[in-house]
Amino acid sequence: MRLRRHPPVLDGATPLPDPRTANEDGLVAVGGDLSVERLREAYAHGIFPWSAAPPTWWSPDPRAVIELDALHVSRRLRQKLKQGRFQATFDQAFDRVILGCAQARREDDSTWISPVLAQAYLSFHRAGFAHSVEVWSDDRLAGGLYGVALGGVFAGESMFHVETDASKAALYFLVEHLRERGFVLFDTQVANAFTLQMGATEIPREQFLQRLKAGLRVEATF
Repeated sequence: MRLRRHPPVLDGATPLPDPRTANEDGLVAVGGDLSVERLREAYAHGIFPWSAAPPTWWSPDPRAVIELDALHVSRRLRQKLKQGRFQATFDQAFDRVILGCAQARREDDSTWISPVLAQAYLSFHRAGFAHSVEVWSDDRLAGGLYGVALGGVFAGESMFHVETDASKAALYFLVEHLRERGFVLFDTQVANAFTLQMGATEIPREQFLQRLKAGLRVEATF
């Protein structure tokens, strides 16, 4: 039986390791901080945090992406969009979106977005790197998502909804926006039933890192 490799423990000044050194689960390192500088370093190397106390840093293999020309939009969602049931804004209510994502419960009644992690992304948003999509229905925040933009790459982090199909609408509006703004890569990190339903695919980490490197050279603004 293979022994599970223990990831390195970081202090505040230690650079993140190469994502290719991740263990079998995709865990690259533990520790360090969640500063704007650290988060920017992580996303530029295909690494993202999944907890805050202590921070854990991940780069899974395979990696999930949604190709910008391959989003699956159901007939029901298309009908709702055509009827004008949902409207989208961008970066107008980041704090409300991340709060909605934090309050969205998993099946085990847990949430991965702690107050510390939420505050880190609020700081990242103020620095111009984290962004939100808000989906409105009759002036009510029906759902949304947030993620990180660097160059021509957008990394989706989390989403929520309080109205049926609002999360799907958020993905639709985001993909349309990314295409219009010249983005080339939409990273969804780890595949799940929802993103697979929306058209996500898995690619080898090495291929993802190559596409990330190319995408970071693209001049695009969210």
